[in-house]
Amino acid sequence: MSRRRAAVSDSEPASSHPAPDERLPPIAALDSQLLEAAHFVISPDGHADDAGLQAAFKLLRAEAPVLWVDTPGMRPFWLLSRHGDISKVERRGAPFASAPRTFLTSRMTEERLQRTLGKPYVLRGLLQMDDPDHAAYRAVAQPWFTPAALAAMEPWVEDWADHIVSRIAGRTDPFDFTREIAVPFSIRGIMRLLGLPEADDDLILKLSWGLVGPEDPVRRLADHPTTAICKAGFGFKAYFDPVAADRRACPRDDLSSVVATAKVQGEAMPDYERFSYYAMIATGGHDTIAFCLSGGMHALIEHPEQLARLRAEPSLIEPAIEEMLRWTTPGRHIVRTATKDVELGGQTIRAGEAVALFFNSANRDETVFADADQFRIDRRPNPHLAFGLGQHHCIGSHLARLEMRALLKTLLPRLESVELAAPPRRTCSTMVSGISSLPIRCAWRAPDL
Repeated sequence: MSRRRAAVSDSEPASSHPAPDERLPPIAALDSQLLEAAHFVISPDGHADDAGLQAAFKLLRAEAPVLWVDTPGMRPFWLLSRHGDISKVERRGAPFASAPRTFLTSRMTEERLQRTLGKPYVLRGLLQMDDPDHAAYRAVAQPWFTPAALAAMEPWVEDWADHIVSRIAGRTDPFDFTREIAVPFSIRGIMRLLGLPEADDDLILKLSWGLVGPEDPVRRLADHPTTAICKAGFGFKAYFDPVAADRRACPRDDLSSVVATAKVQGEAMPDYERFSYYAMIATGGHDTIAFCLSGGMHALIEHPEQLARLRAEPSLIEPAIEEMLRWTTPGRHIVRTATKDVELGGQTIRAGEAVALFFNSANRDETVFADADQFRIDRRPNPHLAFGLGQHHCIGSHLARLEMRALLKTLLPRLESVELAAPPRRTCSTMVSGISSLPIRCAWRAPDL
């Protein structure tokens, strides 16, 4: 089977919308568009331009859903953009492995990480593991994220949502929904579960943003991505090592104590995996939720008929949350490596070759979602992949839904109207991305007496 190849240069800037070159013959013009689209979707800057990103993915899904990308400065890989192909890889697990590559990074970054840390990544969390390690490590925290366990936390989440909204309600001047509502609401939830003080929320925000946004001009902790990632990783270690020591000495009823005292396959959790576990929970437990809330609010503003319907029919809040998850898909991609030859999307993936799974493209797949480019709060069914699939399905998915439900149920009845006060800003990241600034202006309903 022949391969459709793409030669993409790291030095090329990402343009806004892939467009045909009318000077080229039809086949060459299509290949040129595919090269531009592939470059766009693997560029951090591309994920800051949602319209351009969706146009690029639409082209790839239609013309080259399993595309071989060989770009200078990056190890080659297969770019997967369709829901069906991505689902096959994640649902089946083997013959695809998480190691040794989890995200698309440059050769320079991988080499510098290897020299600095002795491995090509800063953390070894659940995303970097396969069974039997994955199952054993996931079992440590899994009981804390079940619906039954989280039910005890729900009254506090509802009270916290009321507190966050009440301190904003009544303001007529513009404010940043992300900074004032989505971020403080989501970070406190996971920090409370970990048993960590509110005074430390800002530090964990800074470190987690730096970890997943090493190329974003606002979030990065250093100018060079490798330095930025390492700085975030070392920062997490410096913070959580004393937390673990404290919990081992005096265990409490919190998730930090569970991780600190955990035994995995009969042995104490190694230091590296332990601080990686803390960082994974702290980062994954807030950033994706904040992005879903901000992106969901933006979608409601851009589709006022959907906002009006949601307020008139509160029973639609559950499907609305699922649509917000599909629409925003903060976790953008992961990489898996084939352990043996396998056919996928009409292409032969050879043993040792990597596949990059782009979940936000899968969630706009026209063959799966009717009117995929429309935001519809009553969408059913909605088989989105915002939380992944299979053994690596997001461990915090129930927490995310619980928090989104609590905030929306608190916020929406108080809103009379809402509009954009300035254009939103999106993060530059191919790992975790979304709206990081959403300036809005609201009119508020008088509280019920």
